[in-house]
Amino acid sequence: MSMANAFGAEHFASLSESEQAMIRRREKVLGPAYRLFYERPLHFVRGEGVWLYDAEGQAYLDAYNNVVSVGHCNPAVVEAMARQATTLNTHTRYLHDSILTYAEALVATCPAELSQVMFTCTGSEANDLAVRMARSCTGGEGIIVTENAYHGVTAVTSAFSPSLGAGVDLAPHVRTVAPPVSPAGGPEAGTTFARAVADAAADLRRHGIRPAMLIVDTIFSSDGVIAEPAGFLSPAVEAIREAGGLFVADEVQPGFGRTGDAMWGFQRHGVIPDMVTIGKPMGNGYPMGGLIARPQIIEEFGRKARYFNTFGGNPVAASTGQAVLEVIERDRLIANAKDVGRYLKAGIEAVARRSSLIGEVRGAGLFIGVDIVESGLPSARTATRIVNEMRKRRVLISASGLHGNALKIRPPLVFSKDNADHFIGVFEQSLSSVQAS
Repeated sequence: MSMANAFGAEHFASLSESEQAMIRRREKVLGPAYRLFYERPLHFVRGEGVWLYDAEGQAYLDAYNNVVSVGHCNPAVVEAMARQATTLNTHTRYLHDSILTYAEALVATCPAELSQVMFTCTGSEANDLAVRMARSCTGGEGIIVTENAYHGVTAVTSAFSPSLGAGVDLAPHVRTVAPPVSPAGGPEAGTTFARAVADAAADLRRHGIRPAMLIVDTIFSSDGVIAEPAGFLSPAVEAIREAGGLFVADEVQPGFGRTGDAMWGFQRHGVIPDMVTIGKPMGNGYPMGGLIARPQIIEEFGRKARYFNTFGGNPVAASTGQAVLEVIERDRLIANAKDVGRYLKAGIEAVARRSSLIGEVRGAGLFIGVDIVESGLPSARTATRIVNEMRKRRVLISASGLHGNALKIRPPLVFSKDNADHFIGVFEQSLSSVQAS
């Protein structure tokens, strides 16, 4: 499996003795399947807000981490987590107020049609559960995803996560479609995408496979971040339903206010999914995931199967998740994502007008993709160089997209305009350095 912006053995000799020793320890005890970010890996020992601190005390601006969306070590979240951990931690087979209070608060952020939630520990588990429920409700097996999608690491979800690379086979019941075209494609983006979904569903049926679901990350982050035009998802949702399948909105990356328009990425498109899967920022670092669905879907599934997750929805998780929701509302972080996101995107676009290395700039709120090109063609090599130049200047981003050339900029929701100014300055310096070399 390849990964954009990964540390490789060719960089080992350039590291210090202490870094080499830590990597040897890591490889000995963790094995070869894990990957490290950056040509020169980072050793962090502390985090606060939008900053990460290394072992020497140097501060790095985190413009990539959407897990700690309300800031590293957010005091309100940490306090809620610790308070409940010192009181009780059991599971959902006992009655507990905090679990119910959190579930009620969570579904209240969704359209009324999405009124029930089931808890997991990760987004992968949530997507795995979504597959089980879609199969139960439709009688189908077929799954449609975009061509560089990522939806999880379980046996089931990795089989419809093409971004994991050629070493991880897609299942025979999976079909991939090109992601929606960028704004340059204009108003036809939604129609073209819907046609591709309908064709994929027809191909499944030709092979004797009934379609079960279309699942997309609603900002298409692994496909390079595709946010516009708002509303382009609607025709594809109609297409999968006409084919007898369900629509699953994977909100693990765009959810919890990141796009700046609403709590959930699907709301930008005026659609109501059949199921919504959530994770990562849900607990601001505490392992949480879940599935929010139309009650008739959960009822159909529940008639046939029992569901239990030992740690999913435990009281500590519920208290932590509740604190995250309260911080998002208290600090107006959705509005902040919209305001600061526009400011950051405008700054990047200004830099783009001065650089031949930048193609399209896309995004919504605090989720931005920047295409890196050379002579008009996608350049993963140059994108990786820019990512590592920024890391040298202590600003953290990564890259994604089918060609590995889309810079992925995804800072915590507490990012400020001052943080954005710092980012833009370092970004322009890094571009200049790459162009000059």
